[in-house]
Formats: sequence, structure tokens, C-alpha cells
Amino acid sequence: MINKQKKQVSLTNQSNILIIIIIILFSSIAGRLFWLQIVNGTHYRKLSEGNRIRLVSTPPIRGKILDVNGVLLASNKLIFSLMIQPHIIDEYRWKILSERLANLLDVDRGLLDSIYKKGLQSSAFSITLIPEMSQEQVLRFQEQEASYKGLQIKIASIRTYPYRKFASHILGYIQSINESEYKNLAKQGYKIQDVIGRSGLEAAFEEHLRGKWGGEMLEVDALGNIQRSIGFKSPEAGNDLRLTIDFKLQNAAEEALADKNAGAIVVLDPHTGAIKAMASQPSFDPNFFTKSITTQDEYEKIFMSPTSPLISRALNAYDPGSTWKVVTAMAGMETGKFKSNILLKTFPCIQYGGHCFPEHNRKGWGTIGYEDAFRVSSNTFFYQIGVEVGIKELHATALKLGFNTRTGVELENEESEGFVATKAWADRGRGWGLPGTTPWIPEDIASASIGQAVVQVTPLQLARAYAVFANGGYLITPHLVEREIDWLDSKYRKKVDISTTTLETIRRGLRKVVESGTGRDLEIDLATLPPVAGKTGTAEDSSGGEDHAWFACFTPYESSDIVIVAFAQNTPGGGSVHALPMAQDILKVWHQISF
Repeated sequence: MINKQKKQVSLTNQSNILIIIIIILFSSIAGRLFWLQIVNGTHYRKLSEGNRIRLVSTPPIRGKILDVNGVLLASNKLIFSLMIQPHIIDEYRWKILSERLANLLDVDRGLLDSIYKKGLQSSAFSITLIPEMSQEQVLRFQEQEASYKGLQIKIASIRTYPYRKFASHILGYIQSINESEYKNLAKQGYKIQDVIGRSGLEAAFEEHLRGKWGGEMLEVDALGNIQRSIGFKSPEAGNDLRLTIDFKLQNAAEEALADKNAGAIVVLDPHTGAIKAMASQPSFDPNFFTKSITTQDEYEKIFMSPTSPLISRALNAYDPGSTWKVVTAMAGMETGKFKSNILLKTFPCIQYGGHCFPEHNRKGWGTIGYEDAFRVSSNTFFYQIGVEVGIKELHATALKLGFNTRTGVELENEESEGFVATKAWADRGRGWGLPGTTPWIPEDIASASIGQAVVQVTPLQLARAYAVFANGGYLITPHLVEREIDWLDSKYRKKVDISTTTLETIRRGLRKVVESGTGRDLEIDLATLPPVAGKTGTAEDSSGGEDHAWFACFTPYESSDIVIVAFAQNTPGGGSVHALPMAQDILKVWHQISF
């Protein structure tokens, strides 16, 4: 009887335990379901949809860049890439397909295998086997596409520059963004496979040119096969950019520089500041940066070359030599220390500090005034003016003409401010010494008077300064892009504090240079050309290289339409020998266009 009762109690306890276990089990399941469905339902729903939905992004078409007459300078072209989906084609099937594919498209099978395996290692959803297919390859594949399930042709557009090196420093180039950039740019709508302007107008007008991404939402099955399109948003094309550049003048500038190791030419409208041409040598082909495959040799020619082809010489600063004498003359007259009718005796050389600064003919030119000093490019005439006026006034005059500061051109991130020394700069150590150990000395002001050693300007700055003498005394804003801006407004075109007497004296001197002075060869073979005024320049390279050659001019003399600055870097022989002929070539083309 007792054993029977014990057995009943034992069975009852076991039933209770079983019920408790079942309750706990179902409670756990219910709790888990509540957690999954209610608490984290949204999260897991997104994950579930992610397994069946694919977002296929569609890049925007970048805006075109055209010259002032509509000539296409930067555009886009379609490229065809062969893609494979590794989740559809496994390694076993790939071994069979790869041989057929290599034979069909006449490509190296080993290369295809290598690309496929690298893609598998990175767990890519799709792998690009051939980044840029030829037209023949596209046609061959399309004929047999049905037998290559899991392989497809992707169509995309890439930036193209039809004239290759033409205006490359103006246009700039684009490149794919890197991972570190993507972290910041993703907020602005960029994607990891996006491109961005790196230099030139491609960079300066990146937002204007790039457009906005579009895309399609696709539903796929477990194998990745597309079931249907859920939605599509068209990409927004970027805006076009029309430049002030004239193709014919730009081409003439590039041809004029072709036989020079390095140099630049700037052509601009002295009234509006519109840049008609701006060429730099050596140049580069921006198509290099959009190529799918580049060689080490190509890379080194761009980035490792001692000639630095990526640097725009038009925006880089150099010793200006005698083209700077307009600054010294203006300082002399505007301070009242050397009036417009002054006559000064010139010498074989003049002693300043420990150096006798020579006249370039080693004899002197007798007693002359400003106009003849420009005509023969007398050094000792301008030494006397510059030394007496002093660096403070010379520096102030340089600022009035737009030196020692950026011009306002759209490529400001690539533009040098140039350099005009001051006593304070010398006292601070000249950039290499200790403060107080490198004082301002008489030799400095003598050098500054003729644009040597302690003065450096860019070709664009020099063109802007000469525009002041071409347009009647206004400092304009150089620009490369046509925009809805009144460039004659005082915001962009400032009246320079210069007297009419000073302005006209310098103008007459510059005209004499071309009539009978160092620039007299300019009008040879150009008998029908309107009167030209200008200045030659030969400058010692303060960095230790060979001499630079310069020539700056404007025409027609009475009412100028064009300013030209030609610069040949480290090309000894003189501005009249090397730079003047370059300007002459531009004037010929300008005359054909204008008359």
C-alpha cells in the first residue's frame, strides 16, 4: 500500500516536471518569436529583403566641356565590360566555360582565371573579367550569349578627351575616389565606384559637372536570377561647361610651344578678362586617368618625370626679367620721384653693395628718358629708379597691378601667388635663415628693379598686369568659364590708382619697343597687323637654371582687343629670340580670326 502511494507521488512529480519543462520551452520559443517579430522585426525584415532585392546603381553622365564656339573638349563615351556572377557559375563550371570564352573572345585564359579567382577571394557579387571590350568582342559574345548564363555585358560611360593633350592643364582630369575619400563623400551622394575631378576645371566645377546617380531595384531568386524590376530612377546628367577658350587660338598656342622644353602662353581679353588661350608645356593626356589598365612606364612618365608635366607653367611663378620694368617705371612716376619727362644718364654698370650691376650691352645708352629706356631695355636706367624709390613703394605698386596675389581665375587651388620681396621678409630669415641674420641689402632692391632674384610672377599675372596698360587702367579678373556675370562690373574690374600721364608714358614706351627696339622683329611678315606694343624680357633663373625668355604685348595699340604673354622656361638666348616668335604665331591666327 505504501509502495503504491510512493509510485503515484513519483509519477505525479514527473508529470509536473514535464509540464514545467514544456511551459519553459514554449515560453522561450514565444519570447524568441516576440524578440524576432516585434522587437527586431524591422531589422530582420530588411535583412530578408536584402537577400532577395538587389540595387543596381546607374552612374550619371558627366557634363561636357566645350570651347567658346561649341567645340567639344571633354565628353563621354560608352564602354562595354564583361561581367560574371560567381554565385551562378561555380569553379567547376567555370573551368569548362573559361576555355570556350577565351577562344571566343581571343583573350588569354590564364588572365581570365586569375581575375576570376581574385574576385572569389573578395566575395564579389559580380566580377569584371574584361573591363573594356572591343566592338568585335561584343558582337561575338552577343551571338552566343544564351549559352553563357551567368555572364553578361555591362554598359557604362567613361570620360574622354578627344584632343588628348590639348588644353590639358585647363581641363584637368578625373579619377576614381579612394576608400578614405568615400567616407566623407558618401554624405554628398558619391559611391565607392564613383569618379571625381582631381585638377583643372574638372575639379573646380566638380559639383556642376558630376550629375546625380540613378538606379534600379531588382528582385532576385536564391540563385541570383532576376525575377522582376521593382522600381527605377533615372540618373541626372551633369551640366555642360562652356569656356572662354577659342579652339584656334589655343591650338596655335600649343603648336607655338611644341619645340620648347617648358613654357607657357596666355592670351586674354584685356577688357573682360576672358582667357582665349592658356597653354603649358610639357603637357599630359588626361585620358590616361580613365584607362582601365595602365603600365608602370606610363605611370612614371606622368608622376615621376623630372619635367613635372602636371604643373601648369601658366600658373606657376618665375623671375620676370625686363617685363617687370613697367612696375618700376610706374613706381617712379607715381611717387613723384622720377617724373615722366625725367632724363637719366646710363652706365656700363652701377655699384650697389658688393656688386656692380651691369647694363646688358656693357656700355650704357647715354642719357635717356622712360620711352627710350623701354625701347632699349636699359637696366641701369631702372636700377636708379628702383633703388631711389625703395622696396616699400615698389611692392605697393606691384600690388596695384595684381602681383603677389592670386588673379581670381577659377583654378585658384593650382595658382601660385607669386612673390615680391619686402624688408620684413628679409628680416624674418628669407625662408631659410634665422630672424635677424639675413637683412635687406642694396643688392636686393637693385635686383627687384629689373625683375630678378627677389621677384617672381606667373605668366597669367603678367598678362593681367599688361592688360592694365592695354585697357586704360583697369585691373581685370581673368576667367576661363562663360557665366552669367558682368565682368565689367567694379567687383571684377577695378580702376587702378594711376595717373593718365604715367599710363600713357608707359604705353608709348612699350610701343617703341616694337617699332624700333628689342621687339622690332615682331611685325616682320605681319605688315597688315594693327600696331602692337610690348616688352621683351630675359631673366636669370634664381633657382639656378638657365635663363628664361619672356615677351608680353597687346594690340591694337590704340584700342586693344588682345593681350599675349609668351614664356619659354630655361631657354637662354633672350625674349626677342625665343618668346617673341611664339607671340607672333598667336597674332597671325588672331588676325585671321578677327579681320
